[in-house]
Amino acid sequence: MLRIEDTDRERSTPDNVEQILDALGWLELDWEEGPLSQAARAERHREAVEQLLEGGAAYRDPAMADDVRAWKERHGKQRGYRGEPSDDETAAVRLRMPDGGDTVVDDLIRGEVRFPNANADDFVIARGDGSVLYNFAVAVDDADMGITDVIRGDDHLSNTPKQLLVMEALGVEPPRYAHLPLLHGPDGKKLSKRHGAASVQELRDAGYLPAAVRNYLALLGWGTDDDTTIMSTQELVERFDVGDVGTSSAIFDEQKLRWLNGRFMREMPLEEYTEAVARHLGREPDEALRAACAIVQDKAQTLDEVWPLISFLFAEPEYDPKAWKKVMKDSAMTLLTDARAALEGAEPFDAETIEATLAPVLAEHDVKPGKLYQPIRVAISGGTVSPGIFESLAALGKSASLQRIQRALDEGSAVST
Repeated sequence: MLRIEDTDRERSTPDNVEQILDALGWLELDWEEGPLSQAARAERHREAVEQLLEGGAAYRDPAMADDVRAWKERHGKQRGYRGEPSDDETAAVRLRMPDGGDTVVDDLIRGEVRFPNANADDFVIARGDGSVLYNFAVAVDDADMGITDVIRGDDHLSNTPKQLLVMEALGVEPPRYAHLPLLHGPDGKKLSKRHGAASVQELRDAGYLPAAVRNYLALLGWGTDDDTTIMSTQELVERFDVGDVGTSSAIFDEQKLRWLNGRFMREMPLEEYTEAVARHLGREPDEALRAACAIVQDKAQTLDEVWPLISFLFAEPEYDPKAWKKVMKDSAMTLLTDARAALEGAEPFDAETIEATLAPVLAEHDVKPGKLYQPIRVAISGGTVSPGIFESLAALGKSASLQRIQRALDEGSAVST
């Protein structure tokens, strides 16, 4: 069930709600019922408040924050506040806490967690204007909607006893609860923007795949007995058990996510890979892009890394000054001249033929492959990073390859002059 908990109207703007739906849609996480608005159930919440008032489980109390502090000064700060019932219809409504014993959260991950009732205040469930607070609305909605399992971050653990007490007062069975450890960055500190992407949308824009993100998130704080890392979503569904989640904070490491994403990208069928790249780039998944994707699929770890590797296939590149200075020196122009002459006779112009055609040039000059291939790479792509040089030449085509090498030779001649 997808429920938008939007009782805080300042934070629950249409844009914020749309961001939630957008993130879930991109992650391909669907739902069976909803989205349901909690704010739209305000009348039902007021009915539940009246039910507890009439039954004596709740009472109206005009006390303000300063009044509660003064009460605690008189009775001891460790003792939970107990108010005086009032007939004031504009007063807030508090739930009566049991005077003794514990409220026990039987957590599926942490086991039994006990909260002493004597230390807890009679807490406010509705404001003077009739609007209810989060813990009350959530408890009523969970009960009405038949929620069986609530799995959330352990920063909500302190809210759970309040929700249990509301359900007890309403005479309904509570759901099962599991509180997940919060995510930390590699430095052990609470996850924040300084650790990298701070939202699902940022991961999407950075070129991560939904399946890889789902896989990685599932492994944070949980793992299989055989330490399997790469799993389809169906396999995650079959193997996941919330009881196997650890209690220690999980580490979100974007470098590990990049590695996992790269694995997913390499294992995609080429057609699917091309379509994913096309969506990310806002291009058509045509034959030219398919050919480009075929030579880069084992290189990129995110969709964002694909275009810098293949852009030279779609437009005349600009030379990177640093790359030119580093590579186009010594005998580079001589090697390029001989390479171009050899490539003119390469037929067919495919990766295997190109490799065989350039081998004699290497032998004749008795140089390591990089001495020949890097000048060619700079000539055709503008930089020192590209897919395999033979595959790059073949994808670019014979005519364009020869033209770009000649352009580099002309540039080199002009520089030397």
